[in-house]
Parts: sequence; structure tokens; C-alpha cells
Amino acid sequence: MTRREGAPHRWTTWRTWRTGYGAGPGHLLALAVCLAVAGYAATRVIAAGIWVGFLLWFVGAVIIHDLVLFPLYSLADTAVQSRSAPPARPPRAPSTGRWPPPVNYVRVPAGLSGLLLLVWFPLVLRASEHNYREATGLSTAPYLGRWLLVTLLFFAASGLLYALRHRTGGRKAR
Repeated sequence: MTRREGAPHRWTTWRTWRTGYGAGPGHLLALAVCLAVAGYAATRVIAAGIWVGFLLWFVGAVIIHDLVLFPLYSLADTAVQSRSAPPARPPRAPSTGRWPPPVNYVRVPAGLSGLLLLVWFPLVLRASEHNYREATGLSTAPYLGRWLLVTLLFFAASGLLYALRHRTGGRKAR
């Protein structure tokens, strides 16, 4: 089969798409799906008649995140990175078997633990004891211990992965 005269080549149109849009068509499809899900959620909030409270919560969450939480966890991340920065070495230097930097092994469990706290903080901090007890007949007392246990497990698993990586990295260097 020959290409028709004047018809663009398949790779040319792909490059044109990437240049014009900035990413592949899969990205646009994923963005459209996300917007559809967000639109559906918005219709459910409006239908439930709680859109004013939702809007206040959303704006408050954005303000608290951007003005309080983001600077705090950026500062903590910078502190961890400055303590774990490996000494400069020339590129292509052979591996010395040194421990891998622990930055991501602290970031991931801390981020997951923080996310769980953010989602469940009224129960973890016992801020909704009365409402929770009325709705379920149960106490919020176990939530703090469970959150601490899950946080401990996140950090223990991360520490184990860190140690395993160090061990396998040491074998490769020998």
C-alpha cells in the first residue's frame, strides 16, 4: 500500500498532536474522564442540597493546604533532604555500596499517614465523639490507636524496604 498524495504521514500527525496539545491523546482522555467524574460528584452534591457547606469546606481545605500545610511539609521535606544529601561524586563512579538516601522512605509513609489523618481527623482526634456516638452507638476512642498503629506499620514497611535495598545494593557493589 502506498500513501496517498497529500495525506499526512501517521507519525507527522502524532508529532503535530504532541506539539499542539503538549501530551498524548491518552492524557486528554484521562483528563476528560476525571472531569466527567468531578461533574457527576458536583451534581450529587447539588442534588443533596449541601453545596454551600461543600463549597465552604472546599475553599477552607484549599486555604489550609496552600497557606498552612504546604509550607510545613515543604519545610520538613527540605530538612530531611538536607540531612540525607549524599556527598557529590563524579558521574559514572562505581557504586560504593553506600546506603540509598532515605528521603522517599520517609516521604511516602509520612504522606500516607498524613492523608489518613486528614481524612479521619474528626475521629482520630475525637472531635466528633458526640455525633459519632449518636449515629453508631460506638466511641471514637480506638481511632487514635489504630491510626498510630497504621502509621507505625507504614514506617516499619518503609524501613524494611530501605534495609533490603541497602542489602541488595551492597551485594551489587562487591
